Amino acid sequence: MSRIGKLPIPVPAGVSVKIDGMSVHVKGPLGELWQDFRPEVAVALEENEIVVTRTSEHRKARAFHGLYRSLIANMVHGVTEGFSKTLEIQGVGYRAGIEKVSGDDCVVFKKGELGFSHPIYFALPDGISAVMDGRTKITLKGIDKSLVGLVAAKIRDLKPPDAYKGKGIRYSDEVVRLKVGKSGA
Repeated sequence: MSRIGKLPIPVPAGVSVKIDGMSVHVKGPLGELWQDFRPEVAVALEENEIVVTRTSEHRKARAFHGLYRSLIANMVHGVTEGFSKTLEIQGVGYRAGIEKVSGDDCVVFKKGELGFSHPIYFALPDGISAVMDGRTKITLKGIDKSLVGLVAAKIRDLKPPDAYKGKGIRYSDEVVRLKVGKSGA
């Protein structure tokens, strides 16, 4: 039995869960999310708890058991509290801002602000908001954990940390190991 999959997911007050065929809809104070699941697992709502069980003992069913339990638990957490990721920009002259471009919120790196000779406009998808803390710290917030992580990874990929000086965009909890330069000191 999966150690993660067998744990029931508590449903807090203010959250409604609807299981419709092969999909789960979770609605809470911050928004609404849904997830389709495979026939190898079964999802049931029992006394303010969501229980995920597997329908057989095949290898695929065992693999999907813990996966779908985690995905549904993340949905419940997302619609109640939300998720956030913080990015830091390090380097002399490296900074960012948030502007509306063509009606969309964008993280903007103006000419020369990220070490490039052209401006970079990164449009934020629906469901993701960004807050700047100063000019070098970006906090991304949203209810979908995978979307928040994907947007943070895409922004980080614009200028990943340099291996010699550490300049670039990094996660706030990321530790960058710097290499020794040519002198070997």
